[in-house]
Amino acid sequence: MPPRVACARRLVLNAERRFRRARLTYGHGTDNARDEAVFLVFHALGLAFDTSDAALEQPLSSCQMAAVEALVKARISQQRPAAYLTGRMWFCGHEFLVDERVLVPRSPIGELINTRFAPWLAISQVRRVLDIATGSGCIAIATALAFPWVRVDATDISPAALEVARANAARLGVADRVHFHLTDIFPAPAEPYDLILANPPYVPQAEFDALPAEYRHEPALGLVAGPDGLLVLRRLLGAVHTYLAPTGWLVMDTGATSAALAEAFPAWPFTWVALAHGGEGISVLAARELPRTRGATTARQLLD
Repeated sequence: MPPRVACARRLVLNAERRFRRARLTYGHGTDNARDEAVFLVFHALGLAFDTSDAALEQPLSSCQMAAVEALVKARISQQRPAAYLTGRMWFCGHEFLVDERVLVPRSPIGELINTRFAPWLAISQVRRVLDIATGSGCIAIATALAFPWVRVDATDISPAALEVARANAARLGVADRVHFHLTDIFPAPAEPYDLILANPPYVPQAEFDALPAEYRHEPALGLVAGPDGLLVLRRLLGAVHTYLAPTGWLVMDTGATSAALAEAFPAWPFTWVALAHGGEGISVLAARELPRTRGATTARQLLD
């Protein structure tokens, strides 16, 4: 229970202690009990993350304390990600609406968006971008905001996810430049893309079955990709040359499945990015580096 007379700081510390005792799992925007407590308490109180120390010491009303307590109790009892409890998550400095129709935004691709994909991409050559498995639309929309002159196509197989994505595009003012397509992986053939981004499902079924409760609240459609996690990636790589411009780049987030991907596609010279802010499994690949033998090699891999 929270202290009878409290300020925001005390409620954060109280929530942190309770989260630790409950042995919650993190990884949906935060990676520890303190940051999770800050996220929920500040949301309940309507505080900005740069709130002054003085404001954190101000006494709270009973209504404010009750709002915090409701979120803390729900986080512990339901083991839902905090983003689903608040209906929002930040990505690349932008606030996105989220719920159980989409994965919680957290891809390390965000770090590359913030640097405009330097040093790989020549931004003056970027006109058309494709985002595969867009979910909430966070990668597509953040890219459109980072490159105000580009058109972004974004695909997803889930109609429910695209409802969320379209709401986010409208809310962040890019609905005229980000176009969503209900399709599996690639849209209908069109002019090649200068940049293709992909954060597709890549979790093996057995691994998904063993995930903590927090991850089981997310849509399995956005996570599971067959027994080895490569079901979608095999099809993506088998056709990407058709959609990528000769000077284009492919950027993928394949997480912990990256080792299996590299083993399955030994002829593909993936560059694995060292991330400044943590995370793993981000690769970049230039169109000019695509294996020349992709026809026979990919056919076999697609049948594996």
